[in-house]
Amino acid sequence: MSNTMSKSIRASLFGASALAAALSLSAIATPSFAEKMEKTVMVGGAEMFPSKNIIENAVNSKDHTTLVAAVKAAGLVETLSGKGPFTVFAPTNAAFDKLPADTVPTLLKPENKSVLAGILTYHVVAGKLSAADLAAKAKDNGGKVELKTVAGGTITVMNDGGDWVVVDTKGGKSKISIADVNQSNGVIHVIDGVALPN
Repeated sequence: MSNTMSKSIRASLFGASALAAALSLSAIATPSFAEKMEKTVMVGGAEMFPSKNIIENAVNSKDHTTLVAAVKAAGLVETLSGKGPFTVFAPTNAAFDKLPADTVPTLLKPENKSVLAGILTYHVVAGKLSAADLAAKAKDNGGKVELKTVAGGTITVMNDGGDWVVVDTKGGKSKISIADVNQSNGVIHVIDGVALPN
């Protein structure tokens, strides 16, 4: 084999291994091909992947750090990572900020775990209900639909002057600001308030 041909083969092999290394590093640094093919929704500055569960997506949203901390404190991480499906009306950090001062720090205390769990599960409905599902149910029920929550109480979803809102048993209204954030175990609808049970 000539020197020139030998050098050419070595150069080709070096180039191939360099390319393989580059592709390997690229695969680590970027989302997988499957994730890139998913139809995602941006929430809190992060892409929400339909192949990930509610908790896996929520932890990446900068707008839901309070909710994630509350879910952890209430011991609901395993539940909301489970098979479901669930429909979650997810309050933002700004929603929690609307509550009276010291409410959130008080709820996060270990002695208030059951109360916190009750409030959080009041935002969860069994089954997957898209915005279209909710609108269809509301149309068949005089413009609003009552939903039984995992906590046992009911919330009402209705159209209010063009906005879809969640109304709690105390009459408090929370606007759905981002609908249909699909998850592997359900769907999230982002809301701008905290719904409170009795």
